[in-house]
Amino acid sequence: MAEARLEHPNRDKAESKATRAAVVLLLLTSAALLAVVTLGGFTELQGMVPLAAFYFIIYLVIAFFVLRWNRGVLPVAAAGAILLAVFAAVAAPPWFARDKPGFDNPALEPSILGLLTVILIPVSVLLIAFALRGFQQAWNVEVEVHEDDDEYHGYEGRPQTA
Repeated sequence: MAEARLEHPNRDKAESKATRAAVVLLLLTSAALLAVVTLGGFTELQGMVPLAAFYFIIYLVIAFFVLRWNRGVLPVAAAGAILLAVFAAVAAPPWFARDKPGFDNPALEPSILGLLTVILIPVSVLLIAFALRGFQQAWNVEVEVHEDDDEYHGYEGRPQTA
């Protein structure tokens, strides 16, 4: 009996590879922006540091799993991005409001922190779109291929003739 191997045909498509790369890039970008805002505004975040650290760690873990073609984490990434976009939309205006005399300045200028927080919103929206697109691409589909079926890899799936 011939040995069988599993192939994932949807992972070989250029569109799937590009989507996976985009999701990983957006996850790492979001994590980096979140880290800069957290470290730059550490003294003024008033208890949000644990949540930001949690998001940072979760985004890195999700990026690792997406690199391994795990599509099960993509809805989790999209849901996390929705919450992060809401948090960023609420947090951005206060950073710009702190850019006045009389306020204590954090490590980075408040206007820079506000800009980085605003940038998190479109990055999160893109992450939602690409994560859901990746979920639709069915990366998990497996096809069992037998070694004796190799002769059927001719033109349009028809057996090759000698």
